[in-house]
Amino acid sequence: QLQFVESGGGLVQPGGSLRLSCVASGSVFKFYRMGWYRQAPGKQRELVAQISSGGSVNYADVVKGRFTISRDNAKNTVYLQMNSLKPEETAVYYCNTFPAAPAIWGQGTQVTVSS
Repeated sequence: QLQFVESGGGLVQPGGSLRLSCVASGSVFKFYRMGWYRQAPGKQRELVAQISSGGSVNYADVVKGRFTISRDNAKNTVYLQMNSLKPEETAVYYCNTFPAAPAIWGQGTQVTVSS
């Protein structure tokens, strides 16, 4: 069973950058399409970016050109590089498979974009 531990969040000023990491347990990680999701206060969780087992990527329109998703299958890790962050992107960021498996959401990592 896959489990995920997200890290790398924090407080950043508008226009700043953060790199999130998600380490997965389980030897089957490399076979899964993975996604980064976020949930802002009072809003539904949304998909931000996804990456296939082979490295093909897709992004939500609102983050295209600013966020980059990548993975290292040897390390069971998926990353999200976030640049030019905006205050409205303050949220808890999660990784999961894509489509998401409801039973295996992790704790997420808080990203706060504020001056």
